[in-house]
Amino acid sequence: MDNHHRRRRSVTDDDDMITNLPEDLINPILERLPVKDAVRTSVLSKRWRVISQIMIHHQGPISTFLLHIPKEIVLHSFQEVDLWMLILSRNNLRVLLFRNSNRIYQIPPSVFSCLELRVLGLRGCIFNPPLEFKGFPNLQDINLQKVIFGGNLGGTVINLPQLKNLSLHTCLNLNNFNIMAVKLQHLLVFGCPDAMLLRLLHSKHLSAVHICLGKSMQGLQVERYSLARMLSNLPKLVTFNIDGYFLKFLAAQKFPSLLPHAIIHLQLLKFQRFSFGDLDQVQGALCILRNSPNLKGLGVTHVQMGPEADLELTSNYIESLDSLDQTLFMLKTVEMISLEGSRPELLFVKLLLDHSPHLESMIIRPSATVDAEKRLNIAKDVMLFPRASSKAKMVYLDPEP
Repeated sequence: MDNHHRRRRSVTDDDDMITNLPEDLINPILERLPVKDAVRTSVLSKRWRVISQIMIHHQGPISTFLLHIPKEIVLHSFQEVDLWMLILSRNNLRVLLFRNSNRIYQIPPSVFSCLELRVLGLRGCIFNPPLEFKGFPNLQDINLQKVIFGGNLGGTVINLPQLKNLSLHTCLNLNNFNIMAVKLQHLLVFGCPDAMLLRLLHSKHLSAVHICLGKSMQGLQVERYSLARMLSNLPKLVTFNIDGYFLKFLAAQKFPSLLPHAIIHLQLLKFQRFSFGDLDQVQGALCILRNSPNLKGLGVTHVQMGPEADLELTSNYIESLDSLDQTLFMLKTVEMISLEGSRPELLFVKLLLDHSPHLESMIIRPSATVDAEKRLNIAKDVMLFPRASSKAKMVYLDPEP
């Protein structure tokens, strides 16, 4: 081996066994790999900068680029990644999936010139486009996790005319994210308390909305709006999945008995982290049920109640005559998860059985904190409840481990 190769091997990281291979073995391997395999392999070694050369000399477009940088890799800079993004921006990129578990990475300006993008997935990044950025004209699917939105977005409307699916998971500074997506059909917002949701709920084509705040909004300076106002923007809503914290947030304005417009297309309704000891949440849930004449499926996942729970207050409300003064003619299936056997929980089950003449199945899964005797008592109580549907089957499942 000549002096050149010896000199290059002498700076090899001792812990990187792959890098210790001679260059005359590494290069032929990389040259025979498809681009995506070469990129995936290159992150194993700091020495494999040849990936940049492969991308530069690649003939034809690079339509899909997937990159994962795990936290185990120590990076001193993202210069190589920046270079790859620059190369991709000149190769008609359509799918970019970048999962960064390392230190935060600022998306370079070159990415915002990828106007052929159809799918964009980012994790662990700063999203701060240049001031002249107007949007992605062809983007259809966005999935952003742990993304921080920069100040350059303040007041700027990002035009996404073809966007159909938007998923935002534990992102920050979402008040800077203002989009125009008139074709949006599916929206998921999880753990983003500062999201300006009304900006995201303007598409008349939205059919599936999932909003889980994950924590209380109390004390946060955020936009306030009512359930009626939000649902007025969703005339084609089919699936609605929200958590108890979001219901509590909507309770800032009193829930009406009837909404201005019924939610006529809603078929599947789910409440996550729902507390039967919170009157606001109970009132909000029953308000949505009253105004969903075509609902077919209902799921409720109960959260363990704290000392602030007022079981007497919620029980009295559920037992009142106007708590559910509508018959749920279309309801077929109900799933109650993590029940503790409290009085308001059982009254809610009784209410549903009494108002669902075409119910086919009621699935009950007790909480893992409930002992065997209590689980048996829940089953006995529910079996005694009258049922409006003669076909309704009661299914009891063991607690999840």
